[in-house]
Amino acid sequence: MASITGLHHVTCISGDAQDNVDFYSGVLGMRLVKKSVNQDSPGTYHLFYADGEGHPGTDITFFPWPEMPPAKPGVGLSMEISLAIPLGSIDYWVDRLAEHHLSIGEIEIRRGTSALPFTDPHGLPLTLHETGDDRDFTPWRDSPVPVEKQIHGLHCVRLWERDLQLTSSFLTGILGFVDIGEENEWFGFEIGVGGSGRYLEIREIPDAERGRWGTGGVHHVAWRVPDDGAELDMRERIDRARRRPTEVIDRFWFKSVYFLEPGGVLFEIATDGPGFTVDEDPASLGEHLVLPPWLEPHRGEIEAALPPIKPAAESGARL
Repeated sequence: MASITGLHHVTCISGDAQDNVDFYSGVLGMRLVKKSVNQDSPGTYHLFYADGEGHPGTDITFFPWPEMPPAKPGVGLSMEISLAIPLGSIDYWVDRLAEHHLSIGEIEIRRGTSALPFTDPHGLPLTLHETGDDRDFTPWRDSPVPVEKQIHGLHCVRLWERDLQLTSSFLTGILGFVDIGEENEWFGFEIGVGGSGRYLEIREIPDAERGRWGTGGVHHVAWRVPDDGAELDMRERIDRARRRPTEVIDRFWFKSVYFLEPGGVLFEIATDGPGFTVDEDPASLGEHLVLPPWLEPHRGEIEAALPPIKPAAESGARL
């Protein structure tokens, strides 16, 4: 069977691009590893935050669309992203987020370890979840967060669904997840083998309205496969399940296939390679606007349409 190994990235919609950089790099301490554009709508940035080397499974990404209304919570959307933090680091993060006046929830115990829910400045629900899971992670030496406290990458996504059975059957029968049971009305699923970000949880809400994309919401959830062959195998399985996947789309740093899972959440299958260092030196990732080769002829007009953004350390912002 074709193998998904975990989360590759999660892409969200934010407001102002500079505010986004200031928070994810300046407060959460993640490295901006790729400053590019939405390849389907090049008039907006696509910003990727990850670990020090941009490993697959460590990155949360954003389309800054400040003109959009806020996301509408509802079924058919991913409603929360959990980011992995080291065991024993949650008190540090409570203090750090409070210093920056974030809306913080109570510490919870989720599947045996501590989790801290909060909301980013544009309304995106996030959780910092302590975990000792084995994963590829390289610290970012220039992060404002100490190495031993840094975010290690993606841990879990939470979906709202109208019909649990439709999605759970697809997850276990087609994508290779294992049902790990219900906890506090959340039904858990895990990729049995793999690295970081192996988890997905679903809350079944039969009478809820359909959700809507907007600022502070998740656009799509990408699952990783090791190579092109595994992606084609997985695409064939998804196609046989009548989920109407796209053809393989070359995103230059990885290759992608998109489809709607049965409950309506936009999923992506993305390859691990070639990776973010294919067109940038690892030492200077994210410092300059990078375009895939097919957009380079339009660089002048693209740059003219984008607002300037500075590194968080230079913006002078106090969130």
